Amino acid sequence: MRIVVVEDNISVAKGICYHLQDLGHAVDVLHDGAEADAFLRHDDADLVVLDISLPAMDGLTILRAMRTREDNRPVLLLTARAETEDKITGLDAGADDYLSKPFEMAEFGARIRALSRRVSERPQSVMTIGTLRFDRSARMVEGPDGPLDIPRREVALFESLLMAEGRIVSKQALLDSLYGTGADVDEPVVEVYVSRLRKRLHPYAVQIIVKRGLGYLMQAAP
Repeated sequence: MRIVVVEDNISVAKGICYHLQDLGHAVDVLHDGAEADAFLRHDDADLVVLDISLPAMDGLTILRAMRTREDNRPVLLLTARAETEDKITGLDAGADDYLSKPFEMAEFGARIRALSRRVSERPQSVMTIGTLRFDRSARMVEGPDGPLDIPRREVALFESLLMAEGRIVSKQALLDSLYGTGADVDEPVVEVYVSRLRKRLHPYAVQIIVKRGLGYLMQAAP
């Protein structure tokens, strides 16, 4: 899955990001409320982890705006406030779950798995291209003879290209899906992952095409 993490505490955000990436998810990280609000209006991630106390715009305002425009993606609220009334306010604003800081990563992971099950119930949880099937909830790529052994970052790359449905995806967008927004990683890293993934997909009638200066697109081979 692709998960957006909105958290202004840098160390907490990094911890969450690393944990989610270890679980095989692609993660975008934002630290400012207004930037997050703008990002979520055009992003197609599957799930949102949202802190309440943020600079520029608070998490509850962001959440209410999402629900007003009928953005029903699962949202896990994070906050240092533990009072029952604050939890009720968050849930009434449209949150799917609520986690008070500090929390154990094991519990956080369990909450994410629970919300992931809701994502898997959405349409198109299984997609096909060429002779491959991709189960988004299980993050598994399957060929005619069963599951393919593909490293998690290449799975994230495959998912990003697949979700674009034949449209061009820029190197920067792919880099963000692999490492999160703002990660200190150079674009040439994408070329390495694309090269590896292209070789894996070739036997299954799937090709990745480079568009010089624009990015990449993935399509079934003619």
